[in-house]
Amino acid sequence: MTKQLEHLVVIGTGLIGGSVARALRRAEFVRRITGVGRCTANLEKARALGVIDAFATDVGTAVADADMVLVAVPMGAYDAIFSQLATHLPARALVTDAGSTKQHAMAAARRHLDGDTARRFVPAHPIAGTEQSGVQASVADLFDGRLCIITPDEATDADALERVQAMWEATGSRVITMPAGEHDDFLAAVSHLPHLAAYALVNAVRKLGDATHDPFQFAAGGFRDFTRIASSSPEMWRDIALCNCEALMHKIDALQAELAILRQALADGDADTLLDAFAAAKQARDTWLETHGGNL
Repeated sequence: MTKQLEHLVVIGTGLIGGSVARALRRAEFVRRITGVGRCTANLEKARALGVIDAFATDVGTAVADADMVLVAVPMGAYDAIFSQLATHLPARALVTDAGSTKQHAMAAARRHLDGDTARRFVPAHPIAGTEQSGVQASVADLFDGRLCIITPDEATDADALERVQAMWEATGSRVITMPAGEHDDFLAAVSHLPHLAAYALVNAVRKLGDATHDPFQFAAGGFRDFTRIASSSPEMWRDIALCNCEALMHKIDALQAELAILRQALADGDADTLLDAFAAAKQARDTWLETHGGNL
């Protein structure tokens, strides 16, 4: 593929930012990549791994001649990053991101970027990742065949949308568009709630421990599989939860309602209700696996 980007700046060269850089190199879509972060040691590691060509700890210095900027930082850092972009982003440079809560990302852009620059921000969310973090966990094929959701609004520049979509497609992603609010509601159910549930379950078991027994010594495959994502970055998921709190609270209510049904069935010795609930869940999950292969 012919190189489409001269200079990509990746702000946040961790798992996602690093994997985007690797994927675009694989596709020969970009000529030069600069990484931006706070930790020089991590940036040096990214350069040593060949993920980036150069690095900077100052956003303004890094983006001076960028034609595309990818924001791949925790959601809580968006205001600080967009504030710096507002005074340093070159004319006609495009901005996209990889954040999990799109309404928050778009609000941060509107707060800090002027009208023309804000129109060149195209929010995106690649539905891919692992419980691992850091540039050392990045891989070129992370996005292959995976969904990437872009959430433009009526003000989004059409050329910017087309170019950002092409970039995400070059990573191997299947790109679709939808309204930001719809995205946040869906992801609260299928991504954000499972992470909170995994953290909650591990904490519930942790608190059962005493001086005699460590409850985790009895845990096996089922516990390991259910709680895998509780090994994800606590700081990242704190920010995601807070930035999508309204939708997420509704999903917690829905989960608690389902648990209440099961609890009452146990109290009543109601085998039929338990069987019906378990069978409905099994059928729904089996259909998901058959239809989507377990992947979005």
